[in-house]
Amino acid sequence: MVGEYFADLLVENKVIIELKAADTICEEHENQLINYLKATDIEVGLLVNFGKRPEIKRKIFSNKNKL
Repeated sequence: MVGEYFADLLVENKVIIELKAADTICEEHENQLINYLKATDIEVGLLVNFGKRPEIKRKIFSNKNKL
């Protein structure tokens, strides 16, 4: 194991919410959320940025291997 990672918020084991305070949402932020979704059975994530211009992005990862 390389390290441990923790999502900022987990809502009813259905939605991961990742909070940021950056100038803008970048690809690294989006990839972080997608990796959280891939590592869990959770398929919906929200990336919320409280930077200069608040923004919200929704990401969906469909886990086709899910039983």
